[in-house]
This record gives sequence, C-alpha cells and structure tokens, in this order.
Amino acid sequence: MELPCLRLHSVQTLLSLAFAASLAAAAPLAAQTLQQRPPAVATAPATSALKPVEPPAGLPVLPAGTSLHVEITRHYPVKAGEAIEGRLLHPIYFQGALAVPADTVLHGTVVALSADSRTRWHGRLRGDFTPFHIAEVRFNDLALAGGVVPIAAGTATNGATVLYLAAAGATPKQSFIGRYWGQAKTQLHDRIAYFTAPGLGDRAMQALFHQLPYHPERLEAHTAWSFELTAPVTLPNAPETGNAAQLAAPANPGAPETWSVHAQLEDGVTSATAKPGDAVTALVVEPVFDKDSQLVVPQGAMLVGKVTAAKAARSFGRNGKLRFTFQQVRFPEGFNKPVQGALGGAATEQSQNLLLDAEGTITPRNQASAIAPLLLTMLASRALDEDGNLTAQTGVASNGFGLVGRVVGLAAGSRNIAAGIGFYAAGLSFYENFLRRGQNVIFPKDTRIEIETTPLRAPVITPQAP
Repeated sequence: MELPCLRLHSVQTLLSLAFAASLAAAAPLAAQTLQQRPPAVATAPATSALKPVEPPAGLPVLPAGTSLHVEITRHYPVKAGEAIEGRLLHPIYFQGALAVPADTVLHGTVVALSADSRTRWHGRLRGDFTPFHIAEVRFNDLALAGGVVPIAAGTATNGATVLYLAAAGATPKQSFIGRYWGQAKTQLHDRIAYFTAPGLGDRAMQALFHQLPYHPERLEAHTAWSFELTAPVTLPNAPETGNAAQLAAPANPGAPETWSVHAQLEDGVTSATAKPGDAVTALVVEPVFDKDSQLVVPQGAMLVGKVTAAKAARSFGRNGKLRFTFQQVRFPEGFNKPVQGALGGAATEQSQNLLLDAEGTITPRNQASAIAPLLLTMLASRALDEDGNLTAQTGVASNGFGLVGRVVGLAAGSRNIAAGIGFYAAGLSFYENFLRRGQNVIFPKDTRIEIETTPLRAPVITPQAP
C-alpha cells in the first residue's frame, strides 16, 4: 500500500516543479515586455515638446525691434509701481496692411525712478527743493479687439509731452522789424491763451505748487514714450487689407499729386553736432499708394538723405537750426529710385518748442522777452521806496525765490533784503532771456517724421533695375 502512495506523491512533486519552472521562465519575458513599453510612451511627448509652436497662418507677427509710440491721456503720480494706461499714437502695419490701429490701448507700470539732476538744480535756483525724478516705464500688453495681447518691451525713460510740427505755407519776405513784431504778437497770443485755454484751474494749481519749497510730482497728461519690442508678438486678428488702399484718395483732386511718406529716423540728428552733407536715413513705416491705388512706396523701404543746413546754438540766446532732405528711396527688393523729399511734419518734444517753415527748416521758437526782467526789476525797486508800507513793499519785492523768498523778506522786515531777493530774480530772468546759450534742435532716434515728396518715375509694382 505504501508504494502507490509514494508514486502518487512523486507525481505531485514533479507537477509542482514543472509549474514553478514555467513561472520562472515566463517571469523574464513578462519583465522584458513591461520594460520596453514605458520608453515608447515617454519618447513621444518629449519629441512633440521640442517642436516649435508656429502661429496660425494669416495672423500678423510684429518682429522684435518694432517701434511703438505711446501717450498717456491723464495725469499719474510719480511713484514706483504705479499702473498707467496709454494709447498708441501711430498705427502699425504688417506687410502693407493695417495690423494695429492708432489709439489702441496699452497697459504699463512705472518700474523705477531715477534722479533728474537738471530739473532739480533748475528748481533750487527758484526756491523749489522737490527731489524731481525721471520715471522709467514699461508697457506690458496691447488691448486689441481680439483680446489682450502680452508684449515684451524694454524700459522707456524718454517721456515728454509731444508737439506736432507741420510745415507752414510760404510766407512773404519780412523786414527785421516785421519779424520781431510778429514774434511779439505770437508771445502775446500765447500769454493770453494761458488764461483762455481749457484747464486754467489745473494750470493755476500747478503754478501755486511751484511756488512751494516742496510739492508732489506727477506724470503730465499727453506725456509720450517711444520703445521697441524685445520679442516677436503674434496678433490675434488678421490684418485689415482694405484700410491701406483708402490712403490713395487725394485730398485735392485738382492739385498736383504729392505723396506723404510716414517714416521714423534710424539714427538721431541734432543741430549741435550735424554738418551739411551728413547722411540721414529713415525707415518707411506706412505704405504709400498713388491716386490709382497702386503701391508706390512699400512699408520697410528706406529713405536716404542728407543734412542741407545746420547751425549749433550759441551764447546770448542764439538758437540752432537744422534742415535735411531726402534724395533716394531704397526698396526692400534691392533697387533704388530718386526722390525729392522735404520735411513736412514731425512729432517732437513739446519742451523744445520748435518751428517748421515751408522749406523744411527747423528752429526753436524765440522765447526771449524783455518784459519779465523789466517787470521784476521794477518790483524789486519798490522795496527801496521809503514812502510806502514796509510789509506790502517787501512782500511784493521778494518774489524771486518762491514762497521761501517771500517768507524771508517779510520776516526780516528789511527793505534791503527784500530788494536783494527781487533783484536776484530779475538777474536770473535776464540771464535766461538774453545771456545763456540758445537751444539746439534735437531729433532722437525713432522720431516720427512726414516727408512730402513728388511721384517717383514708376510705381513700385515689380522690381526694376535703376
């Protein structure tokens, strides 16, 4: 009876060993199968992640280096971290079609403040000890119809209120007395406009602030900055191809055809260093169409010209002057055409207070006036008059150092001290009007200009050899 039991036990043992051997043989195969699958799954996403993401076809892409000019429309306090909102002064074109219209809203921030040494010293001479600053701003996005588009741009520190120059018509030749009489009338008109133009209350408040030894700073409304994109920007909307052709409609159908070419200077030019014959180049930023709606000057063309007249500012208030013209346009296709173009308009800093005549000559407006020094001298001399009230006369005379001067003049109770403060103000006014160096004409890099030119010899439809 034991032998069958042993046999049965041996059979069970052999079956168990065979089953264990099959499991051991299958284990490496299973492990090999599991080991091969994960790399296949992990490799596919890694390969797709390395592919560059291309924008959808037909959408405009503003390249890095595109210049934007932005203006704020209200006042903002000068402090780091202040959020600001501006509008685009000039439209942006993409391949000859309007991509970003003018007045597009941009949002930015005051990122830092730096000391404005020149303004500080100018204020201290007049009793204003406010630590003036230059605001460094950065704009972060464009508010377009298709949504808000983030942009990458550099910090802009060249903020200034903008003055738009336009070439005046031809004026008759005037005598020496006639010219100065015209300047006097212009100055009188500007002084009257100070009281009649809108915003008198705000101007009066700012004039009062500048009499104080310390007052809050602000970014003035209509301050503008120019800056460049540091990375390409894909816009959400397709360019508007219909708007550019509308530029071809002539303003006066009966007049000879004249083209207005909108461009921006590639390099700065100033009357302080420019010499006749120096090269001037400008990049065309808007396409130009003729009266038949044919493209004649494409976006991206280069205007090439030279300085034709330049004179640096000199002592005794003699201002500089500058004139440049353009003689050639270089097209992106690689060929050139001759032109005769003169400056017809420009956007410059309002503080320069420039004038542009019919010939394209730019000069600072002559602001010298003998009225202010004479008036201050008469007021200062009132303190030495023994026939009047001491308090009233010292208060009137000591007006040359802001509120600080008036307080010192009244507190001292001395006619000589009050007269000294008044004569200081008169001397400072006389120096600024007649003795100091005049003002130069300064056109920084990327200044927007408008060139009036005559038609080319052939429209720019197909490249041709010159």
